[in-house]
Amino acid sequence: MNNFAGDLSRRTFLKTGAALGGGILASGMPLSQAIWAAEGKVLKVRSRTDFTTFDPGFYTRGSEVDAMNCLYSKLTRFKPGSEWGWELEAAEKIEQVDPTHIRFHLKKGIKFTGGYGALTAKDVKFSLERVIKYKSVDIPDLGPFDHVEVENDHTGVIVFKTPFVPVWSITFPYGVGHIVSEQAVMKATKDGNNFGMKPPAFSGPYVLADFKSNQYVLLTRNPDWSGPKPGFDEIRILPIGDDKTAERAYQAGDIDFTHISLDSLATFKRNPPPNTKIEVMPSIGYVWLGMNMDHPKLKDINVRKAIQWAINVPQILDAAYAGQANVATGTIAPGLIGHREKALVLPEGDLTKAKEFLEKAGVSDLQLTLDCLNEATYSTIAQTVQAQLSQIGITVQVNLQDSGSFWTLGMESEGDRWKDAQLILNDFIGLPDPHYETSWFTKPQVGVWNWERFRNDRFDELSAKALTIEDPNERAKLYYEMQDLMEDSGCYRFLTNDAAPMMYRTSKIAEVGTRPDGDPLFLDFKPASA
Repeated sequence: MNNFAGDLSRRTFLKTGAALGGGILASGMPLSQAIWAAEGKVLKVRSRTDFTTFDPGFYTRGSEVDAMNCLYSKLTRFKPGSEWGWELEAAEKIEQVDPTHIRFHLKKGIKFTGGYGALTAKDVKFSLERVIKYKSVDIPDLGPFDHVEVENDHTGVIVFKTPFVPVWSITFPYGVGHIVSEQAVMKATKDGNNFGMKPPAFSGPYVLADFKSNQYVLLTRNPDWSGPKPGFDEIRILPIGDDKTAERAYQAGDIDFTHISLDSLATFKRNPPPNTKIEVMPSIGYVWLGMNMDHPKLKDINVRKAIQWAINVPQILDAAYAGQANVATGTIAPGLIGHREKALVLPEGDLTKAKEFLEKAGVSDLQLTLDCLNEATYSTIAQTVQAQLSQIGITVQVNLQDSGSFWTLGMESEGDRWKDAQLILNDFIGLPDPHYETSWFTKPQVGVWNWERFRNDRFDELSAKALTIEDPNERAKLYYEMQDLMEDSGCYRFLTNDAAPMMYRTSKIAEVGTRPDGDPLFLDFKPASA
């Protein structure tokens, strides 16, 4: 992932246009003729991960959703800015009829490419129901969703088995809320399942022009789009996992927008690159050290608690984030419903307690592995954890992995690697409802995203109950207890919610559009006039 070395310059693309251009755009135009408009405005951005799918019903990474926002339409979308909110997109009107029924009226004139006609209520029904039918990893995003009743081409009612409060902040404006063409997907897949890397039709302002794994994603204008025209003729997305590599790519001119590392923030503020603006947004993601409780070496809760208490979180944040990141108290970040004021384990830990837990377990000379992404920040965290655990006699072997290998580590569907996983340094994105920060740790998620294989009936009971409660104070109490249960299991040592510093080139970008947590909304980026 890190060896693109500036090769993705405009000149290189022009030279290799014929090689890339064997593909055909959704509009039917040869790639070599369509990608490079002589006077076109090009947005060059970095994503933190590579892409595994362009199917919104089966997304696995936030960077995929960032691109899907440009390719498909949703009933609603997140508003850009510093406050969380949503606005209508494909829906002309949407209303909560009662606690379990939501009626939507679609705008007219939204078309799918490839001659697949107008976007209809049947497509909404198909898009949501296939997530359940094919047991997508994204099922938690739908909560107790049951089905969609189609009233006519433009009107339908979304039905839930029980009330689902997070529908407005997770389901509709994010990943699974994107609407695909039933006709196009059925033709491409025969059964409506995951179409993976080959989208059969688009309904957003852009189409997917080309994609090469670990190299780039190219988006160009959708000729069938009749809605508001976005500012750029083309969007190039370069997957660069390592912040330091991305910073060098920015300085070399290969990208014009990127998030940067916290330990580089002070340096860039003192001496920013030419024509560069730097902004810092509060992140709602979370970073933690997880422990696979089913591994023989970690079955004893006393061993897991020893590890929890041996880890000094502020020390880790000083080393990996130059002390610029907050200490997490759980999976739910400050400002969100359910954020705990403090964790059960002290941030600094306690080596004496840690040793007592190991003695109680009757364990000595313990050797463990720690898997993490091969990225500078996570490598530093892993090495600091390695040093801290050595103080209580635990030897840790750090395994650095590329994103493709890491993000399948705990998935049973990908083989038996999960059986060997022991310590895992992980981070998940957040959304502005606590359901998104907790739903991945229920029993049905064991072997999917729940890599600690944490199982607790009370946790699952609270998770289901919290979805139905509108009063934020009452909801918060449930999420406090859920995070207590996670931590008390010994499977989790919460580290940080991170932050989202970014920089962009003002000679190319007049204004960036982001969510309040700094996640990019490319449709809201404005080009510089020059």
